[in-house]
Amino acid sequence: MKRIFPAYTYGPGPRVGCWWDETIAAPHWPALAGKVKADIAVIGAGFTGLSAALHLAQEGASVAVLEAETPGWGASGRNGGFCCLGGSKLGYPAMVRRYGTAAADAYEKAEYDAVALVAGLLSEHGIEADTHSKGETLLAHGPRAMRALRRAADNEGTLHEPNELPGLGFGGQFHGGYTNPVGFGLNPRKYLLGLADVARKAGAELFAQSLATSITRTGQGHAVATPQGRVDCDMVLICTNGYSSEGLPDWLAGRYMPAQSTVLVTRPLSDAELQAQGWTSDQMCYDTRNLLHYFRLMPDRRFLFGMRGGLMSSPRAESAIRVRVRRDFDRMFPAWTGVEASHMWSGLVCLLRNLKPYVGPVPGRPGLFAGLAYHGNGVAMGTYCGRALAQLALGRSTALPLVLSQPPRRFPLGRFRRALMPPIYAALALSDL
Repeated sequence: MKRIFPAYTYGPGPRVGCWWDETIAAPHWPALAGKVKADIAVIGAGFTGLSAALHLAQEGASVAVLEAETPGWGASGRNGGFCCLGGSKLGYPAMVRRYGTAAADAYEKAEYDAVALVAGLLSEHGIEADTHSKGETLLAHGPRAMRALRRAADNEGTLHEPNELPGLGFGGQFHGGYTNPVGFGLNPRKYLLGLADVARKAGAELFAQSLATSITRTGQGHAVATPQGRVDCDMVLICTNGYSSEGLPDWLAGRYMPAQSTVLVTRPLSDAELQAQGWTSDQMCYDTRNLLHYFRLMPDRRFLFGMRGGLMSSPRAESAIRVRVRRDFDRMFPAWTGVEASHMWSGLVCLLRNLKPYVGPVPGRPGLFAGLAYHGNGVAMGTYCGRALAQLALGRSTALPLVLSQPPRRFPLGRFRRALMPPIYAALALSDL
């Protein structure tokens, strides 16, 4: 495997301490052994891959899903659990300037459709995923950020002036906020494994410990090899996101940028502790920093707090970023400085150079499709892009927004492109002051 982070990044170290692992046991999926035939092979069993598998199986296609590790091991099983608008790092004005109003409106509609898709899947299939929150609230980290929120506020949401926050249960050093009514929080692992169970019942075959090592053309079809077996199929969907390989397929090389994100979860908080901080809201929130923090009080009264992680990856670097996350948590919620963080872990999100997701064919490789890069908002957009991949593979109309179907360009520096991130992060940190 050709990956741009050290081997430690893709091993068990960063995910040690993941709270979601304790909330629901992973089912047993067999490892692929021998030859299997399927219409379509799906590489990656996250939100994108399992959504694709479910929608394909429901249409009668035979599907084999290959997961390199265990169910819920990757980013989908360790993220913050925000089902919300997002997926692109381009705001609406920037998207209008780059692609035009019609394209920006189409992408905005896709974001809303993505949240509705997840809500529909949870409801239709009775997936219990500890959902809560009525939309999400953006909290201003400074007066200048609040002035920007006032200018950008629209009639769809609600603007909160600084003096209103305590009464809304948002205790902390914030300078106002804005609530968008769309979206909800959930347990991402429960959603993921629920999606997997529905896909399996629809006929999809799910394999764990089955790392895809190569994709080769075989006549009109493809062969996807694993250490112990092979899937012979007509088409292949690449759904590996931040855990992608430079060589699977070669076209991906240099086109995606994995970035680390780290999450902390506290022990359950007492009513007295919640009152001491003044945080009693179940609303999922994030702040206005470019290097943002995201946080929410979960139904079991544990508090989840996450932020973009370190730029290096090693046991020492992982320890350092966990110290930094705790430091930021204590600074933002000082009444909880003595509260134990019972769980902490890291994972990889994925960015593209054009700052928006891609879902579509792999250029020059007939029968190969890819969906990736949700820029830290993969619960809804990953599910949506998985369904779109299924529709593309079946030759169906997708109504896919134009901005999602434009192949990404390569980053400078090739396999060494991680060197671009430190100056970018430094500039973003300065702008957050």
